[in-house]
Amino acid sequence: MRSFAREDHETRPVTIETGFTTHADGSVLISVGHTKVICTAFLEDKVPPFLKGKGQGWLTAEYSMLPGATTQRSAREAARGKQSGRTVEIQRLIGRSLRAALHMPALGERTITIDCDVIQADGGTRTAAVTGGWVAMSLCIWKNRQLFRSMPLVRGIAALSVGIRENRVLVDLDYEEDSGIDVDMNLVKTHDGAFVEIQGTGEEGVFSDIEMSKMLKLAQDAVAEIAEVQFKALEHHGVERDWLP
Repeated sequence: MRSFAREDHETRPVTIETGFTTHADGSVLISVGHTKVICTAFLEDKVPPFLKGKGQGWLTAEYSMLPGATTQRSAREAARGKQSGRTVEIQRLIGRSLRAALHMPALGERTITIDCDVIQADGGTRTAAVTGGWVAMSLCIWKNRQLFRSMPLVRGIAALSVGIRENRVLVDLDYEEDSGIDVDMNLVKTHDGAFVEIQGTGEEGVFSDIEMSKMLKLAQDAVAEIAEVQFKALEHHGVERDWLP
């Protein structure tokens, strides 16, 4: 039996609490089953040196796993003096994914920074960070909407994992499933069904065209459900539905 007594095609319960912190322009606590990630967004009137004078903005992301997020305490990366390869990979994924939601010239010469801090991990931390990061980013843009001549937010973005274990296609893997998976895939998609990123790997097996098609189809159905959770969270915070892409 899967966690939360769910079927193979079902996600874990997803909740998004907006306004989780006071000082950020946008903040959420996203819970995907037992995985919990705090996502904050800040808007700053500056851009990286390579964009100065070009009249467009930027988005960057940072990701961290807090020491108490897993069953055994992990040392802070700052204490070790450098980020792990995994951390760098994940924050680049978050940044790429959320930049796909923006029209950079509409930002002007401003930067949105997304910080994703995992406070409890049970699989799917990177996909939860993308999903929650999009909501935090949307809140940031909504709060500062009077600054923009046109709408910077042009797409909805959500992410989740799918995989194959013992010939079963499973949606939204928890840690136990992910640690023994045969095929692992992380997907980032727009709300209207386009792909932003596909990361698929045969961990302990291979997969056919038919199996891949099934994974993609189940992922699309799940993304549509997650999108509704994102919209409801934003509406609960006072964001107008007609304002959203």
